[in-house]
Amino acid sequence: MGDRRRPRPRRHRPGRPRPRTLARRPGRGEDRVPHHRPGHQGPHRRGRGAVHSADRRRAQPLDPDGRRDRGARRRTAVHRGRRVTTALAEAAPPRGGTRLQFAAVSLGALALLLASIGAAITLGPADVSLMNVRDILLNHLAGAEIPVRVSKEAIVWQDRLPRALVAAACGAGLGLCGLVLQSLLRNPLADPYVLGISSGASSGAVVVAILGVGTAGFGVPGGAFVGSLVSFAAVLLIARLAGGGDDKLILAGIAVTQMFSALTSFVIFAFADSDATRGVMFWLLGSLEGVRWNGAALCGIAALAGTVLCLARAHVLDAFAFGDEVAASLGVHVRRERAVLIAAAALLTAVMVSIAGAIGFVGLVLPHAARYLAGPLHLRLVPVTALVGAVFMVWVDALSRVAFSPSPLPIGVSTALVGVPVFIAIMFHRRRTL
Repeated sequence: MGDRRRPRPRRHRPGRPRPRTLARRPGRGEDRVPHHRPGHQGPHRRGRGAVHSADRRRAQPLDPDGRRDRGARRRTAVHRGRRVTTALAEAAPPRGGTRLQFAAVSLGALALLLASIGAAITLGPADVSLMNVRDILLNHLAGAEIPVRVSKEAIVWQDRLPRALVAAACGAGLGLCGLVLQSLLRNPLADPYVLGISSGASSGAVVVAILGVGTAGFGVPGGAFVGSLVSFAAVLLIARLAGGGDDKLILAGIAVTQMFSALTSFVIFAFADSDATRGVMFWLLGSLEGVRWNGAALCGIAALAGTVLCLARAHVLDAFAFGDEVAASLGVHVRRERAVLIAAAALLTAVMVSIAGAIGFVGLVLPHAARYLAGPLHLRLVPVTALVGAVFMVWVDALSRVAFSPSPLPIGVSTALVGVPVFIAIMFHRRRTL
């Protein structure tokens, strides 16, 4: 018989899986269990390089949703919204109660808003009763022919009703803007004026009113709208050149605010006379004097569109409450959604400021008040914020007209008197919780 050579042991090659060693359990006979070592994978199967199926699955990287199939990464907005809503509800249970209770609260707030508008129309130097308001509304909306004095009909239909509707729309829109910015920036002190939109609107209005630039085509509201867009674009450009991030966005907003405030002061003191200065300064403090149905329609459409957008992106706002990394792991396109929501907040603020002037602290205070009523879930928080903001602004405007008649107090002054104490309280509360 020829000499049989003993087969040479196969040496481990770098880059190939090393076979697992099989160890015998004491007292279990032939029962063998695999012994794992760090960095090693499963045993060979059917030739070289064959790896156990379980090890092959472990070797594949997991996607952010925890799915092994790459095709399951993209989920629908409904499924993502359920995951985000469940996680947020477990982290902080909502105060809104059951769906039936939330529906009752929402309907009650809507009824309170309608009643507030009706009551605000009756307040003022001229005596107008609720019966007169009812008759005038029936004449214009239902085609009735109820006899009403012409002076009262002009006061209600041409002055007080558009003013109350603009106040409600501005309160809802500015409250939603503050809610969106606080959720995106994760800063309870953020409001629409962080982005410098108010100062840009003020500069645009002053340039149109004093210098006469674009008066034929735009007017003061148009100039304010253009100035808001320019200031917002400057904030985005500066923040992007500085490296991006929420902190850079806030710092860019502060810088742009100071720049446009200086421009406004320069134009007023260099080119304005006494009468123009008085009118512009009154508008800069926030005023609803002289608003008509075209302004009411513009503010109403903008507020309604903003509410619908926020409701459609409620699950995205819930995800941002946990931070950008968690939102990305839940399937949210962070950069795209952030850009869309910030742009929507800027445009909505520009529309409101162009009609009603610079009204501060509404976007800061109202989202916090709404959270105490509805909890953290944005699907409930968005409509409550809009309704609370609308009711708040209607009554602030009504009291500003009545308390300082015949010269009404600028509505921006009234909101600041309410907002400053709340702002200080939020700062101290945040200091205690840190």
